Amino acid sequence: MSRDADRVHRAAQVAEPGAAVRVVPVEAKPPGVGEVRVDVEATGICGADIGTVRNRAPATGFPVTPGHEVAGVIAQIGPQVQGWAVGERVAVGWFGGSCGHCSACRTGDVVHCPERKVPGMSYAGGWSSTITAPAAALARIPDGLSAEEAAPFGCAAVTVFNALRHSVAGPGDLVAVLGIGGLGHLAVQFAAAMGFETVAIARGEEKRKLAEELGARHYIDTERQEPGAALRESGGARLILSTASSGKPLAELVDGLAPHGRLTVVGFDKAPLQLPLAKLVMGARSVSGHLTGSPADTEQAMRFAVATGVRPRVQTVPLEEAQQALDTQQEGKARFRMVLTTGA
Repeated sequence: MSRDADRVHRAAQVAEPGAAVRVVPVEAKPPGVGEVRVDVEATGICGADIGTVRNRAPATGFPVTPGHEVAGVIAQIGPQVQGWAVGERVAVGWFGGSCGHCSACRTGDVVHCPERKVPGMSYAGGWSSTITAPAAALARIPDGLSAEEAAPFGCAAVTVFNALRHSVAGPGDLVAVLGIGGLGHLAVQFAAAMGFETVAIARGEEKRKLAEELGARHYIDTERQEPGAALRESGGARLILSTASSGKPLAELVDGLAPHGRLTVVGFDKAPLQLPLAKLVMGARSVSGHLTGSPADTEQAMRFAVATGVRPRVQTVPLEEAQQALDTQQEGKARFRMVLTTGA
């Protein structure tokens, strides 16, 4: 079965090392065994996509089609695929498939499969009007979310959703979110909806109103206060979720953890973390990292968002303007999440 089999498709690709992103015609890849083909309606731009575009030696060779925050409609179903139908609305995220037989997969931890596939890195990604992916990578999009809203759930939203719900914090606990950009603006909303006493931490007094709109009960302006010290004065946070791309503030942030509190990092750069171990040992504190979620996690995050009103704030851009959108992202001018649309 197929949908729109004769449609002319296009993709935003990098043709060679250092080249700009260009939109070119492409042929849709027929789904193989265990695969589906999706007509893409919207696809997010993640910070990791910058690395994909700049990679001078991609594992799959050139051309490269980035994109791992994808929302669309199933167009074709390959052999041996069960449980899915042409016309269903689906998302494909950072998790783009796994081996199915390693110890991680066998215990349900598919995200940490050593052979995990990532769209845009392991196969042609979602900056396109078509993507062919393993059926195991699909997440159903519930009614109540548009394609533009659903796309960021494949990476940004599921990452912070999982980091919060699997944390040491419980309802009523003080939880702080560092950064209110693409990841952070979702984290603040999720934290508030989960019943945490939510603190937003960002630079500049002009972001206070935004933090309150997103659901934060408190705001710490890093231009006026050291956030770790401010949190300590409030009794300490049970959880601090760092969504900022810089690791510089982390050592001081640890001072703001309550005893047995945890600092969870989902945004980072290449800088090493310089942290006196006494800060951890004397307060029984911990530092952890967190990476994305499974398709089932993505579905749960979307259902929770529909039930509670959590929504990504997106700036939509036509696929043909992918390079301009990427430039905006690289220059730090993207306020929240940039989403490419195909007009499907």
